[in-house]
Amino acid sequence: MATSRLRRFMLPDLNRKLILRLLLVALAAVVVFTQILIPLRIEGHSMEPTYDDGGFNLCWRGRYLVSEPKRGDVVVIRFAGRRVTLLKRIIGLAGDTVEFRNGSLFVNGQWVKEPYVRMPSDWNLAPRTVEPGKVYVVGDNRAVTLDRHHVGQVEQERILGGVVW
Repeated sequence: MATSRLRRFMLPDLNRKLILRLLLVALAAVVVFTQILIPLRIEGHSMEPTYDDGGFNLCWRGRYLVSEPKRGDVVVIRFAGRRVTLLKRIIGLAGDTVEFRNGSLFVNGQWVKEPYVRMPSDWNLAPRTVEPGKVYVVGDNRAVTLDRHHVGQVEQERILGGVVW
């Protein structure tokens, strides 16, 4: 009795009901993993040590449906086309003045403590004001020289969502 139930579970009869269930599960998976939770493979070192090169994560598209991005959020940004994305941290919002002095971040003239930055930096970046409708983003790995990072102002509409963990 138990072996026949196990056999039916592992090798069910191919019928319309089973095919319909499989199609519904496949459709649900396609919708979830192309529109709601987008899988990400992290390539590069710009967000280390927070997110490691070669790691895997998910982009939650619903993150900013009812709230605005905040300073300190890690976001997924559409960089080019539909498939090239960047993982970055928001350090400035519209109207903020952002600058780096000897590796330290200053927003609106105030030093910002960044516990996620673990490696020293010598970045220097003149003050710049974030334009309306944009955010200022940068990676967490500040040991890499500034010219090797994708940093700067990004339109808020290019933010796809936030990372799940």
